[in-house]
Amino acid sequence: MGSSGYVRWFKDIRLEDVPLVGGKTASLGELYSALSLQDIHVPNGFALTASAYRDALTQAGVWDKLRELLAGLDKRRLSDLAKRAAAARAIVYAATDLDDIRRQVTEGYHRLEREYGANVAVAVRSSATAEDLPTASFAGQHESFLNIRGARELF
Repeated sequence: MGSSGYVRWFKDIRLEDVPLVGGKTASLGELYSALSLQDIHVPNGFALTASAYRDALTQAGVWDKLRELLAGLDKRRLSDLAKRAAAARAIVYAATDLDDIRRQVTEGYHRLEREYGANVAVAVRSSATAEDLPTASFAGQHESFLNIRGARELF
């Protein structure tokens, strides 16, 4: 995977970066940049890009495995849906738990510590690059975690 720069800071994110970081994070980037110029303080932060996710799954060679797992899914069969979802999560978690990604996120957190102080509390949100589409909404699919302290807790 190498150091491809999977971390993007709010100051470098704009609305056109939605495919890279998702809509909520792109909006945070816009707020951070626009309001900072007006001396309104918006806490700094960073996003882990969708490229990190896609590259990790490609490197692990699990795309076909995920497709097979989800093929023929009948969302009315809740126990089967739950079983397949758990299996898919396990595949994704294993594929994305990479040293390079951990290193970049840890470096990002340490940069926030230098800016705000040791053991700074942060908010973490899982997200997607297409959360709300004209024909579908994924509201409630992602999670937010508040008061996360330390690089280890980020994972």
